[in-house]
Amino acid sequence: MSIISKTTQLDKHLIKPYLNKDSITVDMTIGNGNDTLFLALNSKKVYGFDIQQIAIEKTEKLLKENGLNNYKLICDSHSNLDKYVSELVDVFVFNFGYLPKSDKTITTNAESSLEALKKALELLKVNGLISMTLYHGHRSGVIEREKILDYVNKLDYNEYYVLYVKPFNQKNNPPEIVLITRKK
Repeated sequence: MSIISKTTQLDKHLIKPYLNKDSITVDMTIGNGNDTLFLALNSKKVYGFDIQQIAIEKTEKLLKENGLNNYKLICDSHSNLDKYVSELVDVFVFNFGYLPKSDKTITTNAESSLEALKKALELLKVNGLISMTLYHGHRSGVIEREKILDYVNKLDYNEYYVLYVKPFNQKNNPPEIVLITRKK
């Protein structure tokens, strides 16, 4: 499989160089736990956030099945990051949208996602990475994408480098990736 044909594979490929056995990571929207598993397998500790208990339970099961215990799952909004994480973080992963194969009316939203992003920027280590996948095939996602892109476009280039990856020749609003690394 080509890594550019599937956003989730490309995302992991881009994140991997930022991870090592001492990395502190945060999955800001755990969903079905696939990114949480990836982070737990490749870092010292992963925090995982989701507002849905079903996402916490699925992820807990997945991590236990893989023999992992280097995680803390939190059933709360990612916008409350600062209530649970105080240490500097190497990698943050966001997947905006809704829980796959679940209630599509429960989605991330622009206000809480922007709040979470701002708090993540404060906790991001120098040379750390924030990876955001923007799913915008639904009304809430369109608004969220617009606000996130507007916000990151205005980040101080002396402090942050921002990369925007957008598939061009795909149908049905394919997911887009935004990467942010802290320069200083």
